Amino acid sequence: PSVIEDGVTFEANACKKAEHYSRYVPGEIVLADDSGLEVDALHGAPGVHSARYAAEDPRAAESNTEDEANNARLLRELRGAPFEDRRGRFVCVIAAAQEGKTLTVFRGEAEGRILESPRGSGGFGYDPLFYFPKIKKTFAELTPQEKARYSHRGAAFRKFLSWCERTSTAGFGF
Repeated sequence: PSVIEDGVTFEANACKKAEHYSRYVPGEIVLADDSGLEVDALHGAPGVHSARYAAEDPRAAESNTEDEANNARLLRELRGAPFEDRRGRFVCVIAAAQEGKTLTVFRGEAEGRILESPRGSGGFGYDPLFYFPKIKKTFAELTPQEKARYSHRGAAFRKFLSWCERTSTAGFGF
């Protein structure tokens, strides 16, 4: 059974999913994530509604909207905004839960700018619009190795791996 992602934060949605699914596998640690794009000029939108941003009311939408439609809405809402005001970040939160309880969460972010038009053919979602200044590419232009190194998901997952190393040496049992 799927989980309705109705939390107002990435953390809330990730925890809700991890807790729910961990009840089906007693004794096991379950990971779940929530991720999206936050744009400063839009007061954090699309945020937790990133996957359904093109819907008339993203908060009430029951299914995701197409990437192209989400990107088009983002560009419409940022039309005329100067480059320096187009700051944003990709966010990924991974929650680890066991027996219906969250053990911990890991947050990864990648800071960038939103371009005025798409660039690159890789990736998905907002990747063609998300310019990553550190290496002067959009996320749609990154190789898989670069994406793993620089992305918000990679950052969150590295924090998870570090936690695994610390907890296994503390006798957690990994």
